Amino acid sequence: MNVLFLDSCHPALKQELENMRFSCEEDFTSSKEEVQRKIGSYQGIVIRSRFKLDDLFLDHCTALRFIARVGAGMENINVAYARSKGIACLHAPEGNRDAVGEHAIGMLLCLFRNIARANKEVRKGKWIREANRGYELGGKTVGIIGYGNTGSAFAKKLRGFDCTVLAYDKYKKNFSDGLAKEAAMDELFERTDILSLHLPLTEETTYLVNDAFISRFKKSIYVINTARGKIIRTDDLVKNMRSGKVLGACLDVLEYEALSFEELDRASLPPAFRYLAKSKRTLLTSHIGGWTFESNEKMARVLAEKIRSLFA
Repeated sequence: MNVLFLDSCHPALKQELENMRFSCEEDFTSSKEEVQRKIGSYQGIVIRSRFKLDDLFLDHCTALRFIARVGAGMENINVAYARSKGIACLHAPEGNRDAVGEHAIGMLLCLFRNIARANKEVRKGKWIREANRGYELGGKTVGIIGYGNTGSAFAKKLRGFDCTVLAYDKYKKNFSDGLAKEAAMDELFERTDILSLHLPLTEETTYLVNDAFISRFKKSIYVINTARGKIIRTDDLVKNMRSGKVLGACLDVLEYEALSFEELDRASLPPAFRYLAKSKRTLLTSHIGGWTFESNEKMARVLAEKIRSLFA
């Protein structure tokens, strides 16, 4: 089989496929239209988020057997249409779940304990203690929405912090374990101090977290988003930060990201973004939650094994 790599990834994937007698080629620079013209001669695609594999593109994939997404989310692929054409759609959420869980913990601790701010101050010769007095995680209730790979990994990382962890997942039942208690959304609205989002981006989850949603929480809350930026309507988040309903936000993803996640869409950065950028109650990172050296290799090996199983 011929496999076309449209994005870079850990070399272990290419090596494993070649060990399976696949012929692997790389094309990281051609336009989508150029790729579309030649894609009919390939049986496999490996991609991260370079461009969208929509219906028109998939119609040109006349020999395609599988698409391997190096990552967790599949919103850049029309999965239903691909599957209707007999194309297997594979991804690797198992490979970066620990990285995302660790990053969520790191961001939360950094925000609660003013670590980033204090670091900048000390580097400028400022030794400020009282203004940087922080909060502890112990005793807080963490509400997790989405208890899949990253949601459960985050719950695992919280073990030892003496938190109460509640988890809601619309598509799972009876998943309470030693890490989190299964809960209805009404219980999350009632008890949550810290809300963490671990959802794919779908029509159902786009702008799920809006003004009406936030208003249903009984307490003022902190928000963590390491999933997809467009799950939160940023204007509404900022509105609730101004009112005090949202006490702080840890955002590894933003709705202003470009399709490839490689840069911000600078033409669409509104006042809400400028508020987040200036606020002392936010921590912002550049979609690096799942971006570790270890996860890079783990995702490659997870996909290699799934492809091996597909053609066993």
